[in-house]
Amino acid sequence: MMKYRWSTIFFLAVTFLPFPSLYAHGVSGKIDAGGVVVTGQYDTGEPMSYAKVKISAPGARLTFQSGRTDRNGRFCFFPDAAGEWNVVVDDEMGHRLEVNVPVNEQIVWQEKEQSGETSTSTLSRYQKALMGVCIIFGVSGIFFWWRGKKGRVVS
Repeated sequence: MMKYRWSTIFFLAVTFLPFPSLYAHGVSGKIDAGGVVVTGQYDTGEPMSYAKVKISAPGARLTFQSGRTDRNGRFCFFPDAAGEWNVVVDDEMGHRLEVNVPVNEQIVWQEKEQSGETSTSTLSRYQKALMGVCIIFGVSGIFFWWRGKKGRVVS
């Protein structure tokens, strides 16, 4: 009975150990320069910190992007089409700034051509899964080798 309890504990431990690289999604990041920065400020020069921002693309019915300004009243976005973009900054206390931002084809193409530093995982999802299975088999092999060695009687 003791033998089965230890093997069950071992099996559960190996099965449910958190292998973050196996459960996580593959992600990558990139740092780009440029974009369009809109800065909202009051007449006194004080920034419209953490104000709501809503950006509408030219000819679109849905909101292209929404968010909040930073503590300096700035919000950055990367337009993906040429035309007149509408940016609304609202501090929800009665102050509202509406700006139309003209974007030409040159700005759009600059954004598409820029290449920043990228950071990606060197292993594919398949390789990570295979590595996890190999680790499980390796640990299991060591455990069963140790268990078999312990049970031998030397005459």
